[in-house]
Amino acid sequence: MKKYLPILKTCPFFSGLEDGEILSILSCLNASVVSRGRDSYIFSAGDETDVMGLVLSGSALIIQEDLWGHRNILSKCRPGAFFGEPYAATPGAVLNISVVAEEDSEILLLNVRRLLVTCATACVHHQKIIRNLVSVLANKILIFNDKITHVSKRTTREKLLSYLSVESVRKGSLSFDIPFDRQQLADYLCVERAAMSAELSKLRKEGILKTNRNHFELYINNNG
Repeated sequence: MKKYLPILKTCPFFSGLEDGEILSILSCLNASVVSRGRDSYIFSAGDETDVMGLVLSGSALIIQEDLWGHRNILSKCRPGAFFGEPYAATPGAVLNISVVAEEDSEILLLNVRRLLVTCATACVHHQKIIRNLVSVLANKILIFNDKITHVSKRTTREKLLSYLSVESVRKGSLSFDIPFDRQQLADYLCVERAAMSAELSKLRKEGILKTNRNHFELYINNNG
């Protein structure tokens, strides 16, 4: 596990912990590493899980799919990001999401329920990790709140501008990259790709933005 310490130390879940403390926590939570190929399912809707995942390399998409294959992307996880925490922490909870490797990925699995009982080894870092987990869960709520804000807009144009505005503020710049390709962005905003592409074209012609693949530049001197 030592080779993963550089990425683990960037993760909020291990905030404030030294190398030795992190390794101790990994042992306490029965940490294991799995590899998943591109488009492979890490978690599947309908299953139960007592572990949460952390992306060590590659990336993963948190999605919901209906019986007809329509995909709604909830978020994207890059190295250092967690997924599945609420389900792992709730005994009997059934996943209503799936987690899919966007590319070849390594995933760290942690038995989060061991945090919810008295540590069998009297781990001195137990309380610190619990506080960090609460912070991670709170941040996840904020991420999903942003998505709700975007998809609650009435039109494709409004959804796009809502999303791009929030991303611009988050990055602290009017020039920024987004984590999605065009199809993924359409799935995230719950719109048709063709309709979204048409709106992006209109916004470019109106001088509101420029875009090149996943890079955007916004211009606030124009009214959208």
